[in-house]
Amino acid sequence: MTNPDLAAAGQPCSPAMQALRDDGYAIVRSAAPADLVAAIGRDLDPRYAATPFCEGGFYGERTKRFGRLLIRSPHVGALVMNPSILALAEAALGDWCDRIQLNLAQAIELHPGALAQFPHRDQDMWQGALGEVEYLVNVMWPLTSFTAENGATLIWPRSHGIEALVEEPAEEAIIAEAEPGDAIVFLGSTLHGAGGNRSSSVRRGIIISYCLGWLKPYENQWLAYPPEIAKDFPPELAALTGYVQHRPNLGNFEGQCPSILFRGYPPDPIAAVDALRPDQQALLADYISDQRSAGEGGTLAA
Repeated sequence: MTNPDLAAAGQPCSPAMQALRDDGYAIVRSAAPADLVAAIGRDLDPRYAATPFCEGGFYGERTKRFGRLLIRSPHVGALVMNPSILALAEAALGDWCDRIQLNLAQAIELHPGALAQFPHRDQDMWQGALGEVEYLVNVMWPLTSFTAENGATLIWPRSHGIEALVEEPAEEAIIAEAEPGDAIVFLGSTLHGAGGNRSSSVRRGIIISYCLGWLKPYENQWLAYPPEIAKDFPPELAALTGYVQHRPNLGNFEGQCPSILFRGYPPDPIAAVDALRPDQQALLADYISDQRSAGEGGTLAA
């Protein structure tokens, strides 16, 4: 089943959240300033030109892809941290994790003659329970107009959640036509794929996705952004790229938050420090208190 309520408890469900819940996708118009998106496009121009075409039928032999976008444009961080989009991702995924993390920031360029991509669900990267948990939220940001002719993303409405277990989707795909500044948001369980580029020009976009904080992300964030780079990120962005623990204690360095590496590798041994959720901390406190009380009374519980 899908997440029963993508809105926070007691809060009204926004139209985008409602669409994400009901249809598995939402197109948020003017989610980011068009001039911000244009600046990102200009920053990425040299890398697009230098990047070779992909190899293999899934990525696309007339398609270019590259990642590590947070170091390729100083403006990408604003898209990753877009408040309205982050709110959607956190609402969609929050039932299954303590915190979300950045899964991918990748640029894509479809050249004329690119074939339509094999329809797929990104949740298939992980072999967990299907139809019960949402693992991922994708956000496609167009850098050029997305049209039916140049390969706009194809999305199969209501193919998400429990419907991901059905071999054939019940509905035909929609063409997610959009403009720079719009955000095409869809769940990891939603069937989708790039369209074929039948035009005479390239179609550019970037995909930013968020996943459950305890999953192995598609893009290895610690290699993409090692400590000497991530230390200059704003703290919230650094945390999203993995420099924080997912409670309890997951993703630690020597038992501490990996952000300590922003000060360099510790020259001396350091102590492991608990990183527990509040509910776990409360249970632990009671457990320790009971043992201490029993010890003081001269009896230790079995």
